[in-house]
Amino acid sequence: MSPAIGRLLVIAPHPDDEVLGCGGTIARVAAEGGEVHVAVVTRGCPPAFTEDMTERVRCEAKRAHACLGVRQTHWLDLPAAQIAQTPHSTVNATLQALLQEVKPDTLLIPFVGDVHMDHQLIFLSSLVAARPTQSHYARTIMAYETVSETNWNAPYVTPSFVPNVFLDIEATLERKLEAASMFGSQMKNFPHERSIETLRALAIVRGTAVHLRAAEAFVLLRNVM
Repeated sequence: MSPAIGRLLVIAPHPDDEVLGCGGTIARVAAEGGEVHVAVVTRGCPPAFTEDMTERVRCEAKRAHACLGVRQTHWLDLPAAQIAQTPHSTVNATLQALLQEVKPDTLLIPFVGDVHMDHQLIFLSSLVAARPTQSHYARTIMAYETVSETNWNAPYVTPSFVPNVFLDIEATLERKLEAASMFGSQMKNFPHERSIETLRALAIVRGTAVHLRAAEAFVLLRNVM
């Protein structure tokens, strides 16, 4: 799979979105020798987040990324839960600079229908930053699903996540769950959606939809062949 994916960049609005949404895919690409980058777009800022809280989550993310085999983590440090108050041009420019630096072949981004406004706006800015009029642009763009964000939207009002790409993560599911468990400040006890049991169940459901034991699901947004 890695030659088809090429250099992979995952855009995460907040630390842990990338592991919840595509941790198995990250681990698979890395295990197959692929180059994986993760960009964490936001940083928790006072008064909503203390410096101790922010540093704890960042340390958790670093451990999780090392577990998955991420080549490099990019911290963009835009204000968490304040993307709507950040000039759209600033978000666009920040992501465009990142894409020009990394030059990904495949881009994984949050889904536009996620209930969190940060996710929605970062989805839009990611598409702006990846416009195909540049000398280098991501040939493939897919949106991933984030438990407790993607499926908490308003049915028939906001876009629904209807996947059309499924990546086999049977061999890397346990690695994804191990990485997720490193987010002690974010993961919850079952039956909360952000639990290890839920992530395992979702992987099984997405897998059996295409006769696999475990998969991660995506919406294909662009594929230039």
